[in-house]
Amino acid sequence: MEIIGTLVVGLIAGVIAKLLLPGKDPGGCIITILLGIGGAFVATYLGKFLGIYEPGETAGFIGAVIGAVIILLFYRMFLKRKN
Repeated sequence: MEIIGTLVVGLIAGVIAKLLLPGKDPGGCIITILLGIGGAFVATYLGKFLGIYEPGETAGFIGAVIGAVIILLFYRMFLKRKN
């Protein structure tokens, strides 16, 4: 159930991250949503490592959005260097 919660929060966080960082991304909204899911997982496991979240607890919405924004920024930085 923890993974499903993280997926749902990640979907929403990906959409919010796209709204916070508008622009042309290769891959469009689907990639941004996947990056949001990745951000939610990163926020969940980083929060558990730092002792912010208890076992079985997923990242909060704000943490997932921050994780998604960070991953989206790294994604854009990586693509600019590649091109």
